[in-house]
Amino acid sequence: MYTPVAADVAKLRNTTGAGMMDCKKALTEAEGDFEKAIEILRKKGQKVAANRADRESTEGAVIAKVNEDQTLGVVIALNCETDFVAKNAAFVELAHELAEQALFYKDKEEFLASDFHGITVAEKLIEQTGVIGEKIEIGGFERLDGTFVGFYIHAGNKIASLASLSANVEGAEEAAKAVSMQVAAMNPIALDETQVSQEVIDRELEIERDILTKEGKPANIIDNILKGKMQKFYKENTLVHQAFIKDGGMSVADYVKSVSGDLKVTGFKRVALS
Repeated sequence: MYTPVAADVAKLRNTTGAGMMDCKKALTEAEGDFEKAIEILRKKGQKVAANRADRESTEGAVIAKVNEDQTLGVVIALNCETDFVAKNAAFVELAHELAEQALFYKDKEEFLASDFHGITVAEKLIEQTGVIGEKIEIGGFERLDGTFVGFYIHAGNKIASLASLSANVEGAEEAAKAVSMQVAAMNPIALDETQVSQEVIDRELEIERDILTKEGKPANIIDNILKGKMQKFYKENTLVHQAFIKDGGMSVADYVKSVSGDLKVTGFKRVALS
C-alpha cells in the first residue's frame, strides 16, 4: 500500500485547506496521484454539502468591492453556519477574493459558474463545505454601475453597501463612502419617492387611512392628512430624503450638493446577513 510522505501531505493541505489526516487518506486512496487526491477531497466536500443542505447559513462575511476606475461595484455575502467560522481570517480572505472575482460578472448565476483556480466558484463552495464542515454558500449578490461608485463595509463584515454618484468630482470618493454608510445604517427602501413601488404606497395609505378613521377624523380631511403622512414616510425611508447620519440638519441630497452643486445620488445596493 502506498504511504504518503509528509511533504506531499503538507502540499495537499496547503492547496486544499483540508485537514492533515483527510489529506493523508486522500493521497493513500489516490496512490500518490495529487490531482486524484484533490478530486477525492472535493467529492468528500460534495458529500458533506449534501448532508448539510438543510442547515441554516446565517453567519458569514459581507464584502463590497469596486473596480479600478470606480464605475461599478459588487457586494457579496459568503455565508456559513457559525460566527466562529465567519471571523476566521482565511474565511474572510476567501470572501474578499471571491468579491474581487465577482466584479467581472453580471449576476450570481454567472459568477457561480465562473472559473476559480481551476474549478467553478460553486465547486469551491462545495470544497470548502467539506474542508470546514459547515454549509458555505453565496447568500447575496448585488451589482451597481454608475459614473462614480463607492462602498462601505461595516465593522465585523455583517453589512456592506454601494452608492453611485452622478459625477466623478473632487470629493466624490469621500461622498460616495458617506452615502454608502448611510445606506448600511438606515436601510432605505428606495432612492426617492418615484422608485417606491405602488404596492408599498398602497399598503402605507391603507394603514394610515385605517388609523385616521379609527381616530374619528372627518372623511373630507383624511386625504389631505394622508399627503402629509406620505411625505413623512418618504423622508424617513427613501435615501435622498433621509436625514444625513453625519449631520441631521441636512438631507442626503443636500449633503452631496454641498460637495458639488450638481452632484446627485443615482443608485445604491445593500447586503446584510439575515
